[in-house]
Amino acid sequence: MKKILKFKSIVMVALFFSATSLYAQKAEVPDHKYELGAKINEMTLTQGGTMVVATNDGLVGIKPGKEGLLFNFTDYGRVKPEQLNFIPMAPYVMVGQTGFASISSKKAVIDYMSGKVLFTTESKGWKNVFTCDVMMPQNKLVVSGFQKGDEKNAGVTAKVAVYDLNTGDEDYSFFLVEPGKVTMRSYAVTGRPLLLKDKLLVPTSQGIIAKTKSGETLWENKVKNINWMTSNESESDIYAFTTTTNGKNTKIFKIKSNGNSAWPDERKVKGGISNFQILPQGIAVVSDVAASGKKGLAKLAASRAESKITLLSASNGEDLWDKTPKTKGYVQHFYIMDDGILFGIKEGGINKISYGGKTLFKKPLKTGENILTMAQTAQGLIYITSEDANIVNLNTGEQVWDKPLKFKRADVVSSDYDKKNDRYLITADEKLFSIDAKSGTSELLTEIDFDGKEDPTSVEVRDGGVLLTSDQNMMMLDWSGSTSWHEYKRAPGKSAFGAILAGVTAVATAAASTAAYSSANQNRNSLGSYTSRGQRDANFGAGMAAASGASVAEMLKRFKATSATQNAQFVLTKLDDGVGLVKLNKDTSVLEKEIVLKNKKPEYQVDGYGGYLYYKANNSTIYSYNLNN
Repeated sequence: MKKILKFKSIVMVALFFSATSLYAQKAEVPDHKYELGAKINEMTLTQGGTMVVATNDGLVGIKPGKEGLLFNFTDYGRVKPEQLNFIPMAPYVMVGQTGFASISSKKAVIDYMSGKVLFTTESKGWKNVFTCDVMMPQNKLVVSGFQKGDEKNAGVTAKVAVYDLNTGDEDYSFFLVEPGKVTMRSYAVTGRPLLLKDKLLVPTSQGIIAKTKSGETLWENKVKNINWMTSNESESDIYAFTTTTNGKNTKIFKIKSNGNSAWPDERKVKGGISNFQILPQGIAVVSDVAASGKKGLAKLAASRAESKITLLSASNGEDLWDKTPKTKGYVQHFYIMDDGILFGIKEGGINKISYGGKTLFKKPLKTGENILTMAQTAQGLIYITSEDANIVNLNTGEQVWDKPLKFKRADVVSSDYDKKNDRYLITADEKLFSIDAKSGTSELLTEIDFDGKEDPTSVEVRDGGVLLTSDQNMMMLDWSGSTSWHEYKRAPGKSAFGAILAGVTAVATAAASTAAYSSANQNRNSLGSYTSRGQRDANFGAGMAAASGASVAEMLKRFKATSATQNAQFVLTKLDDGVGLVKLNKDTSVLEKEIVLKNKKPEYQVDGYGGYLYYKANNSTIYSYNLNN
């Protein structure tokens, strides 16, 4: 059986079957009907709540609760899923298409909150685009390639332009070399530019070029073929990264603000970089080494699949640690602390290393595999894996609880903090455990007997007790663990299930690059406190607060608002008139609303955060239902 691991940081929407209540509001007629005019291929719920639909004709946007289509982008015809890039923590979707033999490249950027098409290669006169990057929180778009122009040879000279994503207008642009100038060197942009306060750094095949906003060249260097760059907050130190020719290692360069090299030589780390943090001491890097694929004796001599953690000196780039910390697996958690670096390994284990390379824990902490949660509490670091849980002293690594809470290799582990009784609640192995936050004493509150061979997938502390849920079960316990009520209803069948999405966590995006994500989320490596789900949603929105603009502000309102799932569950079930969706009260299990979809195999998506149901009524029509009413 496929392992499903869910915990409290995720907004979860469960599926249930429930008998029809006489008091439930029936909704046969949708609140809105959207005729798309073309075959629907894919529906994507964005972070901002807009439903983006790929059709045979292009890309369509649907705004919750609004009449008509927000946008209908048909310039590029049918858009494949792999041609879409939803920018994380930003209200933009980028469409990218490459022509035959990669001779031409087309790009478009759409603001899916306002519906505005901010950029297309055609409308801005670009013949071909090499790179196209959204810069957050600056809210800019940096494009490189060949653009048509009045100057002679302009269309065959590499150019860079910066656009304001609030308006779509160009801020400034410049050529990498003067059009028509005879040179033996070929300038091509080789990676993601770095947008700083007063300049733009462009990595090229001939080196990094620094340009002012007026296009004036401040400096050039010979650091060629860089893939991406980053800087410290004051922008005095710049780090540049490029993958080696064989793709197995990464070269790192440090550059001063004037373009000169800060290190005598480049530094090389094994594998590809998955995380990093610039520190006063230098730069801490996590790099992942892939399995060699070799067999037999050759496998023994090859590098094992694991993460490497390296701390390179700010002054000369030398490794500050005499001995590299042993990981014996992939780094799943990586946190910067006042006295060192705390990290957790996916295969099991937690350790802490000082910036001087000294092991701060008395010995590496052994844990179960797959560390779901690492967070600060008043007693220390709480960790929850798929096999065990405990709180440990952050200074020594010693266990606070005399005995860690252990369970089998659970398919599902869920947890929550019960503030009223100052305890942690963890479900695993069809059991609900209570751990006193002060003493660490654990207690088996109850064994959970869900019907349909199901395990609980969520535990949630409510005002009146503890709510346990799964796909088809719903159980309320009192504070002592006794059952107040239990609902189980059979599902309409696997073929009927559609897609339930929790708005904040269903991030519709391609894997964000390390550089792009780090720019938008400066606090990514800070160890957070064990908080409620609502607080985590607020923290997520706070990560966008540095950006400006009407669409960003509108997204922020979504994260600050009360989730539609706070007091209700949205559930697919078999009703008297066919398969439908019902709204259930979390505290009473009372059915508050039902929507009959009249389709044995409905295709739909629910925005559990905003409270809207999107139902594919036919090949080209989507119905929208407001679940908040």
